[in-house]
Amino acid sequence: MTTSATKLQENYNQQGFLSALPVLNGAELREARQYPWVMGLTKHPCILEVVKAILGPDVILLDSRFICKYPTLKAANIQEKEENKADESKLPYVYWGIAGGPVLSVWLALDDSLKENGALQVIPGSHCSGMLLHRQAVRPGNMLSVNQEIPEELVQVEEAVLCLLSAGQMSIHDGLLVQASDANTSQRRRCGFVIRYFPTCDPDRPRKFHATMLVSGTDQFNHFSNKST
Repeated sequence: MTTSATKLQENYNQQGFLSALPVLNGAELREARQYPWVMGLTKHPCILEVVKAILGPDVILLDSRFICKYPTLKAANIQEKEENKADESKLPYVYWGIAGGPVLSVWLALDDSLKENGALQVIPGSHCSGMLLHRQAVRPGNMLSVNQEIPEELVQVEEAVLCLLSAGQMSIHDGLLVQASDANTSQRRRCGFVIRYFPTCDPDRPRKFHATMLVSGTDQFNHFSNKST
């Protein structure tokens, strides 16, 4: 960078911003675009071993993201922070924007996932009921971007179980499994890395995701023209 620190500070103080500052060279940029440490998690052998046992040997990565619920600032008002709001009962398919198919989701715990900090709750066997009706959430505090929930009369809440995890452990869920989580009322963050997989044999159905990647086996079907390897 040829511009002096004094000039940078002067421009920043006058204009309130700086733009087009060089940071990454070509090699660094190529590496950054590949997200090597993130991709390493999606291809971790301990994860893929279980995924392949369920979906078969030929697996495509659909999507991955980090999801965090942060501690409350005031225990008496758990709605103050958007990241801390509760999830109502829902099917992952709905907020993934997927029309169906054998999609599997992994939650890799980066923090302990406990009752107090909003661990995931699921209703065992509910995936056998297929796609349940969703409606606009009627109560405030739903953290889902689509703001939808399953009507309470369709959910056996008393059958819900907590997926308690220590950091470094994972849980795996069917895309049709009913799940929810409470607000984080503790002083501990709850963060996880969510990874979604599906088998190569699944047809190219409507999805909101524009990129997929083969992470195990081979793809003899080529349903996804945008797939990379």
